[in-house]
Amino acid sequence: MTETMNTHPERRVVMSYDGPQHCTAVRLPDGNTVPTDCPYTGKGAEFSPTNLVEAAVGGCMLISMGTLAMRSELDISGAQIEVKASMTDKPRMRLGAIDINLTMPAGLSAKDCKRLEAAAEHCPIKHSFASDIPITVHYNYPE
Repeated sequence: MTETMNTHPERRVVMSYDGPQHCTAVRLPDGNTVPTDCPYTGKGAEFSPTNLVEAAVGGCMLISMGTLAMRSELDISGAQIEVKASMTDKPRMRLGAIDINLTMPAGLSAKDCKRLEAAAEHCPIKHSFASDIPITVHYNYPE
């Protein structure tokens, strides 16, 4: 049996179905909300569930790097990540691949870049996908 760790047991997300292909996620106990839509049969005006997966991976990688940056007194302000999850219908509709482009700010040493890349690679969300979903990460450094 795998042991799980819940660092914030009082926090949880409750989803409600609000109507035609629209849902709202509410984070408890603070009440922050995130609306979601189906991009195909709903309005497509809000984040889709796939967009939330993309945001989760990107946010996790940036926050992992940010933790190292804070401890090392590095400024990574302006780092950006673009995540594109593609779907497959084989053997059924699901995530098929995730492509990540991470652009780092200028002025970092080669040593710091390698350390930040290692921190990003340790993002726990990134390691939570099935092994048959390829995840490609491209690190970009300005001249």
